[in-house]
Amino acid sequence: MPDPTVPPTPPVALDALLARADLGLRRIAGPADPAVVVHWAHTSEMADPYPYLLGGELLLSAGVHIPDGAGAGYFDAYVSRIVAAGGAALGFGVAPVHDTVPGALVDACEMHGLPLLEVPPRTTFSAVARALWQLMAQARTAELRRVTEAQQSLATAAARPDPVPAVLQQLARRLGGRAVLYGPEGTPIAGAGPDPGAEARTALAKLAEVVRPSGPSGQEPSDARPSSASDTVAGVRLVAHALGNGEGFVLGAAAPQRDAGDHTIASVAAVLLSLLTGERHGGSGADRSSALVRLLLGAAPAEVAPLLGGDRWRVVRGRPDGRAAPDPVAASALGAALGSSLVDVTGEVVRVLVPDGRTVERVPGWTLGVSAAAAPRDWPAADAQASRALARARATRTPLLRHGDRPALTDLVPPHDADAHARALLAPIERSPALVDTLRTWLSLHGSWDRTAVALDVHRNTVRQRIARCAALLDTDLDDPDVRMELWFALRRT
Repeated sequence: MPDPTVPPTPPVALDALLARADLGLRRIAGPADPAVVVHWAHTSEMADPYPYLLGGELLLSAGVHIPDGAGAGYFDAYVSRIVAAGGAALGFGVAPVHDTVPGALVDACEMHGLPLLEVPPRTTFSAVARALWQLMAQARTAELRRVTEAQQSLATAAARPDPVPAVLQQLARRLGGRAVLYGPEGTPIAGAGPDPGAEARTALAKLAEVVRPSGPSGQEPSDARPSSASDTVAGVRLVAHALGNGEGFVLGAAAPQRDAGDHTIASVAAVLLSLLTGERHGGSGADRSSALVRLLLGAAPAEVAPLLGGDRWRVVRGRPDGRAAPDPVAASALGAALGSSLVDVTGEVVRVLVPDGRTVERVPGWTLGVSAAAAPRDWPAADAQASRALARARATRTPLLRHGDRPALTDLVPPHDADAHARALLAPIERSPALVDTLRTWLSLHGSWDRTAVALDVHRNTVRQRIARCAALLDTDLDDPDVRMELWFALRRT
């Protein structure tokens, strides 16, 4: 778990702050260690700042707290408390209280190994803090750019003819170390990058066993083990991720250092490898290729469905809760969470074909609409069911909504008669899909203008205008519950 006292922004090297010519900071005591980093700036004139520090601060002080005639004992106690609290460095302003940095303070910082910076009169503490935040923002932007580029390169590698070695090679390059894929028996089956050494190699294999889920015949439930684990051996940072396909594959990585964003990059690689190893282990990748070729050559969906692994499937439509459209990596992650690699990205929606035997559960960060189980000939209708379920889920702010597949009153009417009645009733608006969809959504949401607008991504006034148009064309009173029931019956048949 991350340390709650450490901010999510990347730290800034103290040398980077010293390099800012506009600040004019000067190190006058303490080690010139390039590894010293600063997490934040804090100003305090307390004689004992210990209770107010979290660790990693650049503590700024103008020396207001220093009493007249303070000697070496006072400064020794002051600096030792800063070091005990985990302070990264001390910045001392030579104005307006002091003309120079007290020599006893310089000696105390040198003795305790605390970097001491002289802040010139022209530089305010707020300017130092602002420069620190700017450097943090630059580091954060660089980190996000690095993660984004890594995600794109991993996705590209996964689409190559030999995807597993390509993904491992790309991961090793991005982490600057070694990436290994362990099989269900614990044997390395593929790897890329330089050898980290015998000690680290052995430790990484042991770490993989920590996260490896038990096989179907194992005694330990898979959820009793962590999905990832990390360690440091011989100066090498080790991490292991259990792949989400449940087959016992594990991704291991060993790198001499761990930079911000490495966990995200490794997690993306684990998702992609989960899909790829699932395909290879079960042979389903070749079967899906065969199914696609047969469809392109004119075969009916019912003929190729057995190649996909089942006769009845559910269509799941998902939309991320944020405003950003889903990318291929996010779509693959959703498919992995639902236990299927049959994923399609269409605009702002991801469609996943899930076998009927798998239970579809909510996925954090996504709003899902789930169809009823359907045979191949009914997949287009199932897709429409999932679409309506997703629209209703978004309108009602429900993470997951399933299309009801229980028998209804409409089943009591012969299908031919029901279809004929529906066509006749809806004939005045059948040439306007926007009116039909708006009426269906509005009725499903009990006549709510606002929820219908959200579900259709239109303004509420547009909904009012369309419903008024429907009422006029159908020549009926849409406030009448009997009329609504009859229209809903008809819309269920289309």
